[in-house]
Amino acid sequence: MGLLQVKDTHGKRSSSMSFALRWKRENLRLILLSAAISIAMTFMFLVLLYGTAVKSVSVVVNGQETVVETKQWVLQRLLDEQAITIGPHDEVSVPLNAAIKDGDRIEVKQAIPVIVKADGKTSTVYTTERTVKAAVEELNISIRSQDKVTPALQTKLDPQQTVTVVRVDTRVSETEHKVPYSIVKKNDPTLEAGKEKLVQTGKEGVVVEQIEKKYEDGVLISKKSVSKVVETAAVNQVVAIGTKKPAPKVTVLSNSAPSVKTLTKRGVTFKAKKVLKNVTLTAYSAGVASTGKDESHPLYGITASGTRVQEGRTIAVDPKVIPIGWWVYIEGIGFRRAEDKGGAIDGNKIDVYFDSTKTAMKFGRKKGITVYVLGPNKPTAS
Repeated sequence: MGLLQVKDTHGKRSSSMSFALRWKRENLRLILLSAAISIAMTFMFLVLLYGTAVKSVSVVVNGQETVVETKQWVLQRLLDEQAITIGPHDEVSVPLNAAIKDGDRIEVKQAIPVIVKADGKTSTVYTTERTVKAAVEELNISIRSQDKVTPALQTKLDPQQTVTVVRVDTRVSETEHKVPYSIVKKNDPTLEAGKEKLVQTGKEGVVVEQIEKKYEDGVLISKKSVSKVVETAAVNQVVAIGTKKPAPKVTVLSNSAPSVKTLTKRGVTFKAKKVLKNVTLTAYSAGVASTGKDESHPLYGITASGTRVQEGRTIAVDPKVIPIGWWVYIEGIGFRRAEDKGGAIDGNKIDVYFDSTKTAMKFGRKKGITVYVLGPNKPTAS
């Protein structure tokens, strides 16, 4: 039998695969180029289709909204179409190269220049907020509660408007003031009239005053006193003023002078140094009606001789006629002592003292009275 021949199929399959691989390698570039051209043409078709489509876009410039119809597909082109210029400090809600589509809302805030004066400097700042506060914050200027800002922080600004910041500082200082003492004069009835005596030495006081000073940008604009505290009180200087009348000089008649006569009145025998005829008698009291002094007066009731008035003893006389301190006997009245004097008592006139003003007024005026001038000693019954 003859042997069957087996076909070499392996070699044929290898040859087919090699051919396919060679074909792919040789035509890869052509395949890639064809794909790229197809994609590009598709993209250009879409761009052309998109770019030529009319879109409705809302454009808001500084808060004013306008709806525009446009075929532009990039924001910058739309803004150019609407003659809207974007400055370097302006704010736009989306990038200028961003694509736009139907229904988009674009916000544009245009910055304005504002002049700010603060801390000795003048600066220009661009702000889209358009308020004083925004302009100040843009420059990082801190505002304290006491500082003055003109216009106010919430004021809306116009281009080139000036904002002024004034620094206000308040300082309190203390100052000491000397307070002069007062000189107080007090009448002293125990001190001879015309003389003065230092009773208490005066001392100056000290007052501490707090003064509030207000400065604007370092310049003093006002100051006021906010408190005064007495640190040391002033001490008054007290001076005593003498009001005591000097003791009257008693004129003593010579012992050799002859007595007029010896008389006995009311059981008392005495020798008169002098007899006064036709004497006029009046009466007075210690009150305001007679002396011009009330009970609060330090010399109330004090006679010219320094004694205190006493009803039944005191009379006022003219010292040229009857010496102060001498006793007299008045017909119808009795023994009295010359202790006082008065401007209206002149010559043969005598003013008789009574405690009661009413009694003194009732006494009236008596004329033709005889008065015996006795001497410095009151006669006594033998």
